[in-house]
Amino acid sequence: MLLDLGYAALPRLLEHVPAERVDAVWVSHGHPDHCADLNPLLRARSLRDEPAPALPVFALPGALDAVLALDGPGGLSDAYVLHDIVPGEPFEVGPFRADALLLPHHVPNAGVRLSVDGTALAYTGDTGPSPGVVELARDADLLVAEATYVDAVPDRHARYLTSARQAGAQAARAGAERLMLTHLWPDTDRTAARRAARDAFGGEVGVADIGQVVDLGR
Repeated sequence: MLLDLGYAALPRLLEHVPAERVDAVWVSHGHPDHCADLNPLLRARSLRDEPAPALPVFALPGALDAVLALDGPGGLSDAYVLHDIVPGEPFEVGPFRADALLLPHHVPNAGVRLSVDGTALAYTGDTGPSPGVVELARDADLLVAEATYVDAVPDRHARYLTSARQAGAQAARAGAERLMLTHLWPDTDRTAARRAARDAFGGEVGVADIGQVVDLGR
């Protein structure tokens, strides 16, 4: 189950798993840093001697119109099956129960909670501070949370983006076991971001990195 795939995500993914082994894709919203590499993933699966089965893709209505149109009308239509996310209506995907909530961003954005056999992961996509984040992450084993800024979010983005400190506070309110910060700016001080989150959250805090593996086994 692949959650978001922005610029240059596919080459990194292919270092670990072939394209045809991806079983489903969740896209939180339509900004290209979260969905641009859906196009090359579909190409890698379909433009081969034995095309992979159509890939289930879950997204909010209209979120993927631009990226799915890159190959022209019907260009990759046999490579995927698009499922509209309906926030508040749980559904099953493979072994997972998926619960989605709309979270505030510049464009419609769906956070998700994936749970299986008593283990839960919550992922925010991009979002401003919201009670919905706390709801998705309630007692989760891992919250993967937007943390674009370390401390203060500029006023123009305050409703739509989150700081590491705010992410830590939300993880604490949710009672999450672990927190992983993601969506940091390239020049953000990762140590400072981790420290800010720890000021508000007593659990384990990490920062997402290339090739990182987190074991959620109990």
